[in-house]
Amino acid sequence: MKHFTKPLLLLGAIAGLPLLSACSDASDTAEADAAATQQEANRTVAAALNDLPETTSFNRAISESQLGSIFDGPASYTLLAPNDAAFEALGQEGEALLTEEQRPVLVGLLREHILPGHLTPESITQALDEQDGEVIMTTLGGGEVSFSREGETITVTNNGGSTAQLTNGATAATNGVIIPLDAVLVPGQPPED
Repeated sequence: MKHFTKPLLLLGAIAGLPLLSACSDASDTAEADAAATQQEANRTVAAALNDLPETTSFNRAISESQLGSIFDGPASYTLLAPNDAAFEALGQEGEALLTEEQRPVLVGLLREHILPGHLTPESITQALDEQDGEVIMTTLGGGEVSFSREGETITVTNNGGSTAQLTNGATAATNGVIIPLDAVLVPGQPPED
């Protein structure tokens, strides 16, 4: 009877090896997920913007304007980032903005899409609920944008009357948030004196 016990123990040990391997695989997967979450939590706005496929035109505009370096720093910003379809809607005028001659105009346009601080669509919604109406914020360019809501749709309007809707998929980073828009907030004509 002793002879049968040892083979049974050996068979049990061999049968348990795949289970130990599966536990190890689960542990490795959990560690990989934790590392990915940590990496995502450590991304700057600049790095996060590079990873968003729907805002490549906005990312290119940030690069061409030479504003990208500020989004790698410690200050916190919220980017109202028009998606690629919004830039395509500008047509040739949008392409012209990316030329070196138009850089000052591009910088001015982009600064009107940047808000100081770390705002999320949820915090904007909360502010709208608390204000029971629109919320006005000053942009990095010194202009103002107002947020309003109808149902679940949040709209942002600039001084010139240009409007855009916040789309799904805000991306948080260590130094800010990227909120996609469905249109470019084109500045209006300056008032005549």
